[in-house]
Amino acid sequence: MDLAKEQELCMAVMNLVALEEHLAFTVSKTKKGKYIGLYDAVRKMRSKYMRMIVKNNDGEMWCASKHTLVAAMHLMESGIKFGSSGEKKRAMGLFDDAVETYKVFWLIQEMGGKK
Repeated sequence: MDLAKEQELCMAVMNLVALEEHLAFTVSKTKKGKYIGLYDAVRKMRSKYMRMIVKNNDGEMWCASKHTLVAAMHLMESGIKFGSSGEKKRAMGLFDDAVETYKVFWLIQEMGGKK
């Protein structure tokens, strides 16, 4: 798989994780179990696409990979919100940190299988 395709899948995984988070909060806030099935379906889909991009399964690297993508996503989202409220300098710092966190994801994948 070429890098551009993997990068797009990373963005899809980030958004699927965001959807999982919103569904979990919805279940908690509404107390409606009908959303649990939807949550499970989204989680299964997210896992399917993670298997396509996560190359390092050493120890806890699967979870570390997921959390690295989630952190990058939340940093980007925060940057967007700060930017839209006029705090451009803070937004730029958050965007820079998001990119650095995203790079960590790829570094983790490169380290997979190496001893």
